[in-house]
Amino acid sequence: MEYNQQDRTLALAGIYQSVILVKEVANTGNVADAQLTSILETLFRFDANNVMDVYGDTSTIKKGLTALHDQLSGNQNKDDIDITRYVIQLLHLEKTLKKSPSMMDKLASELENTRSKMDYFHVSHENIIASLADIYQQHISPIGPKIMVQGEHTYLSQSRNANKIRALLFAGIRSAVLWRQCGGSRWQLLLSRKKYIDSAKALLK
Repeated sequence: MEYNQQDRTLALAGIYQSVILVKEVANTGNVADAQLTSILETLFRFDANNVMDVYGDTSTIKKGLTALHDQLSGNQNKDDIDITRYVIQLLHLEKTLKKSPSMMDKLASELENTRSKMDYFHVSHENIIASLADIYQQHISPIGPKIMVQGEHTYLSQSRNANKIRALLFAGIRSAVLWRQCGGSRWQLLLSRKKYIDSAKALLK
């Protein structure tokens, strides 16, 4: 399959969407169920025909597209530093993960097992989120430097929130894998900065 700039922009925005929701959970203990559902569903769309199908439509990653556009345009404030850090760390984790095909196969198998539970539970049900969090904690977190999520201790100390954060980071890894498959790389991002900005602007319209 051939990929274009829109595909790379969507996938990168997917990473941003995940970490923005991580930050919301960490700082407020809340995340909109519709947004949580949309990004977690990307983990189970193995056979999507194209990148847009992975996300459904642009409305599901609107926050990610906006953050991507603003940060690459230089409209970054102090509150966005954590978002940038999480994105970079997820890309680093994905790069490490890519070197282990056996681990990628293991993750696919674990996701299939989790998907079988969705005959009984919605993707945003705490049982599914706990399963995704466990996969992330057992198989992804140990392969690289641990992502230290900043936020309010009151919310971070709650197991439900911790599970949501790990599940969202897992979804971020999924988008990072997709971005790499679409031809994304750090060099490509640096050299095509304006293309990403223009593409994000067009998708937001």
